[in-house]
Amino acid sequence: MISSGGLGPPAGRAWGSGTLSKRCYISAVTNSERTDSPDPTAPADPTAPVPADPTARPDPWQSLHELLAALDAEIEEVYVERGIEGVRPRFAYPLIRLAHTGPLTIRELAQSLDRSHSAISQTIAAMRKEGLVTSEPGPDARTRRIDLTERARTLVPFLESEWRATHAAVAELDAEVPYALTAVVEELRRALGRRSMRQRILHHLVEPPG
Repeated sequence: MISSGGLGPPAGRAWGSGTLSKRCYISAVTNSERTDSPDPTAPADPTAPVPADPTARPDPWQSLHELLAALDAEIEEVYVERGIEGVRPRFAYPLIRLAHTGPLTIRELAQSLDRSHSAISQTIAAMRKEGLVTSEPGPDARTRRIDLTERARTLVPFLESEWRATHAAVAELDAEVPYALTAVVEELRRALGRRSMRQRILHHLVEPPG
């Protein structure tokens, strides 16, 4: 429920989300009172020494990815402690949705969850491998409908309870930290709305010669 593949809430859980979705309190990015930081809008200095290997520099997102992965692992521990094997936290969102909607094509499910077609396709493949979903011919030859197996249906009540418990834990965390994640995510979205990530990258990009 906390996908680490991007800034966001547990996979599919709403933290003002997508998943974020897909859970990190980034005080540094919201601390507007700092005066010792370089101007983030300043273009890169082409004369400044650049490491031969740019990946030698610390990854500013590493701590976020690590936190998301750690939170996902803790949710999975809750499953394992109850004898639920082979179920990943990211499975909960589509499994619960399918339990309420009935069979859907991959495209319909992706739209319902506000996820990309490719991401849902990968998740469906992983769930099929664990015996959680079936795939039957859809309304035409190019589509297939995804439905829950009996095993998945028996798990849904617990997954719904875990989902609610995780939302309560998120609210608890929001109340404990100086910058609630929901607020941080919305501030980042507004900032990116004013100036997209692509624009920011191009602003700092120094093209190699030749």
